[in-house]
Amino acid sequence: MTLNELKYCVELANEKHFRKASEKCFVSQPTLSIAIKKLEEELNVTLFERRKNEVIVTPIGKQVVELAKSILQKTQTIKDISKDEQSQTTELKIGVIYTIGPYLLPTLITKFHQKANNIRLSIEENYTHILSKKLQTGELDIIIVSLPFEEPNIETFPVYDEEFVAAIPKSNSLSKLEEIALDEVKNETVLLLGAGHCFRDQVLEAYPNLIHLHAKDNPLQKTLEGSSLETIRYMVASGAGITVLPCSACQNAEDLLVYRPLKDPKPKRTVVMACRKSFPRQKVLQVFKDTLQSIQLPCTISSS
Repeated sequence: MTLNELKYCVELANEKHFRKASEKCFVSQPTLSIAIKKLEEELNVTLFERRKNEVIVTPIGKQVVELAKSILQKTQTIKDISKDEQSQTTELKIGVIYTIGPYLLPTLITKFHQKANNIRLSIEENYTHILSKKLQTGELDIIIVSLPFEEPNIETFPVYDEEFVAAIPKSNSLSKLEEIALDEVKNETVLLLGAGHCFRDQVLEAYPNLIHLHAKDNPLQKTLEGSSLETIRYMVASGAGITVLPCSACQNAEDLLVYRPLKDPKPKRTVVMACRKSFPRQKVLQVFKDTLQSIQLPCTISSS
């Protein structure tokens, strides 16, 4: 049994497809397939059921995969400890979801480097599920996401709460209102992020009818799937519709659009920092945590 074989098992369980798993591991499909088969023969169990177009993880396979994840995490921890011992400059690998990064990172990076200029930050923006996977495997040290977020062997620390607001073109009659009852909007195109963004899910949880508005006669929402909040904001400014944004994304003055609070019950989100419970560099972790919780973005409520 080798670490590579355990890594292949974890990727195959994630991807449910030999070719995709082999690409993630940067090996050929036959190499990965042979390694999995060798491990199964060594353990004398079937870890994966092979079907024509998919792979199914067996019950014993699920147990082995969970243990493999833990082993790979500890292996990464050993590497981190060794790397820190050999170098005065430490790298901290940070992951941030797309709807938080542009508004938090500029302040965070500046403040953190003022406190720890010998620690290099490596930053990745991505979806929550991808950041979570990389945190579990040790590819990232810390991630910043929004609740709900529950993962085994991961602890979270609250950073701030923020309400959602409506963004409306100044030319739209809704801009004259002091508050917006979004669930009563009938004749507006509501622009949302594409599937995969947790912020989209949070908006739809608060206003489930939004997804049905103009579903047949307006193709714009489909066109915008996968776009950023900034792209959608510019679309709103151009008069293409209205949208919902986290208040931290609404700090710049705009000539063509206005921001309006939503009527009660106001939807909001809690932003948290997440890291592995086994993360060994506790001093570095504490410096980052203190820096993060010292930041007061406009309109947010500190959770520290």
